[in-house]
Amino acid sequence: MLIFANDYLLAWAAYGFAALGCLLVWFRITLPLWRALREPLRLIVAVLLLSPTIVDPARELFAPSIAITALDLLFKVGTNAWRAVADLALYGLIAFALYALLVAIRWPIERRIRQRRTQAADEDTRTLRERLRDDEDDDEYPSVRYPSRIEPRL
Repeated sequence: MLIFANDYLLAWAAYGFAALGCLLVWFRITLPLWRALREPLRLIVAVLLLSPTIVDPARELFAPSIAITALDLLFKVGTNAWRAVADLALYGLIAFALYALLVAIRWPIERRIRQRRTQAADEDTRTLRERLRDDEDDDEYPSVRYPSRIEPRL
């Protein structure tokens, strides 16, 4: 049975939609984690879900690397598992190299911003009560701290 171009593209679109859904769920799961742990975990899952492996070089057909690896190891069929693992390792290496470059660029910028914030906080010698009072004075209408309850008339 031949796979037509439309079926092939439809299968990749369905896989891409499902992978994007899994990735969004994983982003939500890792949200409460510490940033230095959260970002590499997200990158690992993105590489696992989004890296393709060539299955048929003659027709240039690709399949997800994780699926090829799982099916070849589970059913012990084919010799594409090593190629898929090699592709996963290569894509993972490239992704982590780009991530390390991003971190190397981001780290000094965030450090400088943090230093500016601490300097600005050190220069502001007002107490919290004075700052709150000044913020209330800026309001056009005074805020009612304890609003009274209004009963409806019968």
